[in-house]
Amino acid sequence: MGRARRFQWPLLLLWAAAAGPGAGQEVQTENVTVAEGGVAEITCRLHQYDGSIVVIQNPARQTLFFNGTRALKDERFQLEEFSPRRVRIRLSDARLEDEGGYFCQLYTEDTHHQIATLTVLVAPENPVVEVREQAVEGGEVELSCLVPRSRPAATLRWYRDRKELKGVSSAQENGKVWSVASTVRFRVDRKDDGGIVICEAQNQALPSGHSKQTQYVLDVQYSPTARIHASQAVVREGDTLVLTCAVTGNPRPNQIRWNRGNESLPERAEAVGETLTLPGLVSADNGTYTCETSNKHGHARALYVLVVYDPGAVVEAQTSVPYAIVGGILALLVFLIICVLVGMVWCSVRQKGSYLTHEASGLDEQGEAREAFLNGSDGHKRKEEFFI
Repeated sequence: MGRARRFQWPLLLLWAAAAGPGAGQEVQTENVTVAEGGVAEITCRLHQYDGSIVVIQNPARQTLFFNGTRALKDERFQLEEFSPRRVRIRLSDARLEDEGGYFCQLYTEDTHHQIATLTVLVAPENPVVEVREQAVEGGEVELSCLVPRSRPAATLRWYRDRKELKGVSSAQENGKVWSVASTVRFRVDRKDDGGIVICEAQNQALPSGHSKQTQYVLDVQYSPTARIHASQAVVREGDTLVLTCAVTGNPRPNQIRWNRGNESLPERAEAVGETLTLPGLVSADNGTYTCETSNKHGHARALYVLVVYDPGAVVEAQTSVPYAIVGGILALLVFLIICVLVGMVWCSVRQKGSYLTHEASGLDEQGEAREAFLNGSDGHKRKEEFFI
């Protein structure tokens, strides 16, 4: 385990005063907290020190240092400083068994000691994430996250797409450490395949703002899909056409079958996996081509309708079009001319005729227009109207 950052939390100041000839001498210690594998410094501060014997002992009451001399052969403990003002020892690679009270003793006529309590924390390792059973499209997936060893008990959180998921956690104490587990459940679809879910563990043994994370890549199984892509949009006689059947699915289908409706594939066709090659196309190759695939969750099929164009037939059809258009225009012009002539004849022979007004009603008795005019002394007049 790498060396973790050292923590020193002053919790309690302990004082001792020696009696007799050493009266006035004082010893001060501080409690220390360190992460497992880290470095801890245990310090005894001396006040009005007169050269009396100073002894440092571990929690098992084994003497580590007698004045400035090493007494216990544990190279992890080093005497960093021994002066009239301070005694400082350094502990490397701190372990859980190193935890406890370290005695700082000042020997005078009356022996007094003070204790510096060392607390060892255990940072969580990277969480272990497992899936309970295979995830299938439309169903639910259950993930479990385990941190087997931490002190204090680690806090576990779940994240998916940067959003926190609500999990259910439990903890079990094993001696001085804790085992923590958490589970989370959610529904999945095919679009979730390949998504990332994160389990994060934190406790006080880690530096502020730091955590241990494990990413789990979702494996969601789903039925296949198929789609045919053609190498060109328009195909003519003599061309070579390549059809590609693009398939998806989890598990990915490993077999693709090519067919042409109720007919067999052309003898020249080459079907290799997801590609079908049709060289030297002719009109007899026309038809509906299909690719089929499947996995344990379903079946997929794609269609492609092949129409081979004959360039000669296209040219012939294009050249025949202008003659038909000209013939139609001429027929329309003839029809319009006939309609105009009929209208002119009808208008030229149409005459509305003559009629008598009230003033000329007396002309019925006259035989000639002139006589009617001469005899019309009673005010009767004859009117005639002609249309030309």
